[in-house]
Amino acid sequence: MNFVLQPWQLLVVILTGWLNRRQQAVIDFLLTEVLVLKESNGKRRILLSDEQRRRLAIKGKALGRKALQEIATIVTPDTILRWHRQLVAAKWDYSNRRKAKPGRPPVSDEVTQLILRMARENPTWGYDRIQVALANLGHRVSDTTVGNILKAHGIEPAPRRKHQTTWKTFIKAHWDVLAAIDFTTVEVWTPRGLVTYYLLFVMEVASRHVHLAGCTRNPNEAWMKQIARNLTDPMAGFLRNKRYLLMDRDTKYSEAFRHLLEQAGVDCVRLPARSPNLTPHIKRFMRTIKDECLRRMIFFGEPSLRKAVYEFLVHYHSERNHQGMANRILVPGKEVGQMQGGLRCRQRLGGILRYYYRDAA
Repeated sequence: MNFVLQPWQLLVVILTGWLNRRQQAVIDFLLTEVLVLKESNGKRRILLSDEQRRRLAIKGKALGRKALQEIATIVTPDTILRWHRQLVAAKWDYSNRRKAKPGRPPVSDEVTQLILRMARENPTWGYDRIQVALANLGHRVSDTTVGNILKAHGIEPAPRRKHQTTWKTFIKAHWDVLAAIDFTTVEVWTPRGLVTYYLLFVMEVASRHVHLAGCTRNPNEAWMKQIARNLTDPMAGFLRNKRYLLMDRDTKYSEAFRHLLEQAGVDCVRLPARSPNLTPHIKRFMRTIKDECLRRMIFFGEPSLRKAVYEFLVHYHSERNHQGMANRILVPGKEVGQMQGGLRCRQRLGGILRYYYRDAA
């Protein structure tokens, strides 16, 4: 049966995402505390430097007073929050309006934002690497200045930062060699009554191109192994130029299936359980094909199902605009954007899918 997301299930997904962010904030604060303790070299009385106070204040503000009361060990929550208020007050003391003083001029906001952006987008870049990258853009600053700015904003040095690669960073780094795979089910009328058919789709994430990998009533291991061979065929396989394949923990993606893919050079990235937000592109496609096609039709036999899916994929690639791709058509025809000619409407699946264009002839 088709799965329909209930309101309470959506609430659970939102709550889970919020809890994950809260847990990450707690972990960041505790890691900062551990580093501060290590920097104290085992002294019985810990005298914190301004830089250490700043780091604790930035990490602690994300938690709030109640959470800090439960986990803070070095200082009291009131002290951490007081440090944060002092940082905020220092930001708004209008020091930029005072008369210039002798010495080195302050770093501009533009350069500061560039340093922060480079550090966040490139976890392996150290102070020197960011300094030379700024020099390429015409900004002359020292590596010490880069380090001070990163410390002031609670960003760790490269040796610790490079081990905290986010999922977003991973996706961007492998955008052109990334694909995703997912199953959906459809109920089909047969002489034996309603039978569940499994549809397996594969998406090229960068281009949003989608391929129907297979359709079956019994996705057993033998069938899955043949799908793996088809997808990695050196001449026509959909994954022949891909390096990573995102998949959930469905047991149908058996060890033998993954082994065949990896032998062909495709690494299988198995995602944590109940994490649809990690494969949003193919999940969005699944919702689209269900809402615009599968749930609007009754299928009698496998041929009618395959024909409907084929017609939808043609419409999806060459006739449908995509919001995630700047509202353009993936494979536009020559008639797209024509201002002259008679208005035409191409219908598919009895008018369920429609495409309007101008006939240049």
